[in-house]
Amino acid sequence: MKQPLVIAIDQGTTNTKAVLVDGQGHVVAKASIPLRSTYPKPGWAEQAADDIWTSVQAVIADVAAQSPVEISGIAISNQRETLVVWDAQTGKAITPAILWQCRRTASACQALIEAGQNARVESTTGLSINALFPASKLGWVMEYVEAAGKLAEQGRLRAGTVDSWLLFRLTGGAVFATDHSNASRTQLFDTAKLAWSEDLCRLFCVPVAALPQPLPSNSVFGQTQEGTTALPGGVPILAMMGDSHAALYGHGVRAPGLVKATYGTGSSLMTLSGERVLSGHGLSSTIAWSDDSGTAYALEGNITVSAQAIAFAATMLGLSGPQALSDLAETVPDSGNVTFVPALAGLGAPHWNDEATGTIAGMTLASTPAHVARATMEAVVLQIADVFRAMEQDTGQPLAGLLADGGASMNDFLMQLQADILDRPVMRGDQAEVGALGAASMALRTLGVMLDETSHAQNFAPGSMEDQKRRDVLHRWQQAIARVKASVAD
Repeated sequence: MKQPLVIAIDQGTTNTKAVLVDGQGHVVAKASIPLRSTYPKPGWAEQAADDIWTSVQAVIADVAAQSPVEISGIAISNQRETLVVWDAQTGKAITPAILWQCRRTASACQALIEAGQNARVESTTGLSINALFPASKLGWVMEYVEAAGKLAEQGRLRAGTVDSWLLFRLTGGAVFATDHSNASRTQLFDTAKLAWSEDLCRLFCVPVAALPQPLPSNSVFGQTQEGTTALPGGVPILAMMGDSHAALYGHGVRAPGLVKATYGTGSSLMTLSGERVLSGHGLSSTIAWSDDSGTAYALEGNITVSAQAIAFAATMLGLSGPQALSDLAETVPDSGNVTFVPALAGLGAPHWNDEATGTIAGMTLASTPAHVARATMEAVVLQIADVFRAMEQDTGQPLAGLLADGGASMNDFLMQLQADILDRPVMRGDQAEVGALGAASMALRTLGVMLDETSHAQNFAPGSMEDQKRRDVLHRWQQAIARVKASVAD
């Protein structure tokens, strides 16, 4: 019997990748192309929807050219919360894709919060009202893009996250659907009933008829239409998942007990919760994925500035880059009581303060650039630790360890520091494309192929830091966070 080959599309904010994965979970080919974002007004962030689609066509063509064997299926892992709105008849987007980073609806969201609507939204979706999510974005489109209302009246309006846009294009407009993991990030989806909430659609002034059909993550979503890509017609789309969800799946997590952390510009932490748990500690409740085994619920915490803080501090200190900052940090045994709170774009989970700004505290005449470098490395792992502890509080159970991925996770010093601050083992993935592999694994499961348990290249055990030193670092961090919050309140 021939071995299946799956093309996993990893459509991200800064680039689009495609990874060709065989039935044993091995990457046999890969391709990548950068993607451009634009910022037409302060706080706005957009991408051309057609650019997203053509980048996917390009990477599919690249990996397909590297394989003489027939492709068994396609899997999609995508940037979440980005909204695409288009005309079903022409297949053309009626406005640029509004990125997850876009804050154009911040004031509208604040108005809903002040009107006392947050509890209503959070109880249904697991998400606190925020401009991050597509609900308010689509409400903005309905109000300010003239074509949207007219198309809605004609039944031609289509609005969805990036996965639904790609599926529509791959199938030549034959299928308009999304998966439960992406739907759960829209702030319009009832995660208990697994259906769009008509109540919330009315609240955000969006037409429920314009939203895609929500399906399990391992559905056979449709087939490629001849001529849409370099692939022949009839190739099935076998899995769709949000990127953070796919990374958790790619790490091999199938039961509660471990946390996935992605170390990138920001950080996303996710842990399976077993059942639907509404957070009381600043986290989001979400659907990790759904398949023939049922719905897997999760808790997630998003940190706004994570590894980006390392690059920022390196520039501020006149160093050549992140590795130089890490090397400098290793020259001192501690931060000399210096604490850096990298609220360079506000504070994310679990603190959630958009007005917070970056602060360095505890400096004296004895402080050196090395101490600041060390405080920066500590800031990354301390933010992770805050979310990790919030997850333990929400689940009521201790978590066994952390599974790390993302570019900064390749730094051994950072990973050891993380293990010491958490007092838990940190396990680093042995594949860079963990999100794409997660989506591919889900697609292979749809084909009846179960991959072996995911391996991790290196484990970092706690123990390099004395208990009292850890307590001191945590105490100074908590004091610094409190000062940052108090300065905003003043």
